[in-house]
Amino acid sequence: MVDQVRRATAWIWTNADKLGVDRSRIYLIGHSSGAHLGGCVATTDWREFRMPQNLLRGAMLVSGLYELAPVRLSKRSQYVAFTDAMVEDLSAIRRLDRLTCPLVLACGTNESPEFIRQTQEFAAALRAAGKPVEMIVAENYNHFEIGETLANPYGLLGHAALAMMGLAKA
Repeated sequence: MVDQVRRATAWIWTNADKLGVDRSRIYLIGHSSGAHLGGCVATTDWREFRMPQNLLRGAMLVSGLYELAPVRLSKRSQYVAFTDAMVEDLSAIRRLDRLTCPLVLACGTNESPEFIRQTQEFAAALRAAGKPVEMIVAENYNHFEIGETLANPYGLLGHAALAMMGLAKA
């Protein structure tokens, strides 16, 4: 799936003129598994796709997992055959050197502890690496409720997404 999303992102950039898209304003937003995918896309070595490294203008990642080593120890390992290479390649926190766009990370206080921990640790690692990151902690939101705030331009995530794109109204 990561490869599919990377190829789709590259396709959008390549076909921007045909689509009426400003290729200098491509943003990515993902929630839960989509945030994991988004983290992998944001930390892609785009040279492998013959794309510019600064392909993304920004990304919002909500309630995701950015280090797969703990996930490998969970029940998911019963149906996903995690290899050392998968954990290495698909853990965005291990690829910070490739990140060229600002990230907005978010999680709710009523999420499972692992989503909170991974979001906090990813934000801390980004700050330590000197990467631009904004951390949003949604008080009293759970894993599903936080995503609902994206649909409202005045909602927590909706407003943050518009602000990331320079489109927020006061």
